[in-house]
Amino acid sequence: NYLEGVRMLRESGPQWDMSDTADLTTPHEKQLGRLVKAKYGTDFYILDQYPLAVRPFYTMPNAENPLYSNSYDLFIRGEEIVSGAQRIHDPELLLQRANFWNIDPATIQPYIDAFKYGAYPHGGGGVGCERVVMLFLGLDNIRKTSMFPRDPHRCAP
Repeated sequence: NYLEGVRMLRESGPQWDMSDTADLTTPHEKQLGRLVKAKYGTDFYILDQYPLAVRPFYTMPNAENPLYSNSYDLFIRGEEIVSGAQRIHDPELLLQRANFWNIDPATIQPYIDAFKYGAYPHGGGGVGCERVVMLFLGLDNIRKTSMFPRDPHRCAP
């Protein structure tokens, strides 16, 4: 889980020290990928139970420790390829979390109402397909996997 990943980072050297509730940076993720490869002999790893403060407002808090969330990321070689979570399905809790993050409930009222009218508890995740292709093929830049890559200098094909 997330705390095990933080512990592995801390044990790898003082430059990797971090708070238990801080978000992982890209260098942290890459270092953790190297550590997992060395310890377990695999390029793949999953971290779950991320700090709630670094996940979207609609992420379900962990029932055992509300500082953490029912969320996960899947990595290949220290690169995140999937991110997901259990979504909050209780309208009152969803409203509390929106207010906590200063999100105007009026802007998400149809989403909140869906749970009032019977939407099922659920979760989900998003896959970065271009990132998976980049890592699978060993390419050095994600733009090489996209027909129409976007960056600050290219917004149109």
